[in-house]
Parts: sequence; C-alpha cells; structure tokens
Amino acid sequence: SGWQAWNNREQAALPQAEAGHDYVLHDFQIIALDAQGKESVTLRAPLLTRNSGDETLDITRPLFLLPDANGAHWQLAAATGWVSADGDQMLLRGGVKGDSPAIAGATPTTFRSDTLTVYPRRSLAETSDAVEMTQPGLVQQGVGMRVDATTNTLSLLSQVKTRYEPSTAR
Repeated sequence: SGWQAWNNREQAALPQAEAGHDYVLHDFQIIALDAQGKESVTLRAPLLTRNSGDETLDITRPLFLLPDANGAHWQLAAATGWVSADGDQMLLRGGVKGDSPAIAGATPTTFRSDTLTVYPRRSLAETSDAVEMTQPGLVQQGVGMRVDATTNTLSLLSQVKTRYEPSTAR
C-alpha cells in the first residue's frame, strides 16, 4: 500500500493539460521539414495548444519564418494563428505583419493586413483583405495580395493605389 500511495502522489503532482487539449507548449520553436528533409516553415510563439477533437493548433502571437529558395526567411507575425491538422494551411489573424528576407542588393519589402492564409508546403501566402505594402520610397495599398516566398514576389490583386516618396522628401 505504501508503494501505491507513493505512485499516486507523483501522478497527482504532474500538471494536467487544459480540457480539450492534447498538449500545450510554452515559449517554443518548431521547425517543420518537407518531404525532401528541407525546412518548410519555422514557428516561434509563446503559446500553442493542440485541440484533441480535430488535431488543429491554436497559437498566440505566432512568428512564422518561411524560407525562400536561398534559405533566407520571410517573417510573418500576427496576434493569433491557427494550423490545420495536416499542416497544409495556416491562418494568421490580427495585425498581420510580413517582412521580406534581408538579402544584400534586394529591396526590403513589408506588408500589413488583418488576415493572411499561408500554405507552407507551397511557400505561398494570400489574403483578400486590405493590404499596405511598403518599400523604400514607395507605399502601395490594395485589396487582396499573394506572396510567393520561393521567388520573393509580392502581388497586390485589386484596387491598387501607389504613392511615391522620393528620398529627398523624407
């Protein structure tokens, strides 16, 4: 009976997962690989919960790093994130911020939107919401956007307005 009491004491001391969640991660980094063993996406966040019912992930303040063809990373951040059970789709919501890789000789590009859907295995991201895209000396606004991380291309899809700001005006 002493052995059983000792075992029960240790089990009671283990933290219990939140109801409806298989597991919870705090302050973590995950690197997902594609079929060839190359980095598909890296995720950093302060909190992730896996829903036991549908095996999806809910993420607080995610930072996704999507590699381009040369291994440099697009950075995508938001207030919340969701990942499908098979990892084929990620939804970012609330203050979505995207920054192009810092590559010597390439023009730095940033974009801001309310939502973004990411397809990490295809290195694509898109939204149908309003978007503001900036580069040094250039601000563009539009509705809808598509980002191809492999080719480092960002396309605004409709209602595009462009404002040129020469460096002498700044």
